[in-house]
Amino acid sequence: MYEKILAKLKQEFPNAAIDLQVEGNRCLIQLVSDEFEGVTRVKRQQRVYSCLTDLLASGELHAVTIQAKTPVETQAS
Repeated sequence: MYEKILAKLKQEFPNAAIDLQVEGNRCLIQLVSDEFEGVTRVKRQQRVYSCLTDLLASGELHAVTIQAKTPVETQAS
């Protein structure tokens, strides 16, 4: 499962720093990308969910927690 999710995220966000933790059919995704600059938190999450739609629809992936930030936001925390 880890490899499937990571491959989809890398395809959608090729220049992002990705930290992925998978436990069973749940995962925590932390993405840091310039692509999120000027994008609302909801739109960021929608974008991440969109590349995982098939895994969520099949039930292979049940729960996803997403933290999507810009590099500047990451430095500020």
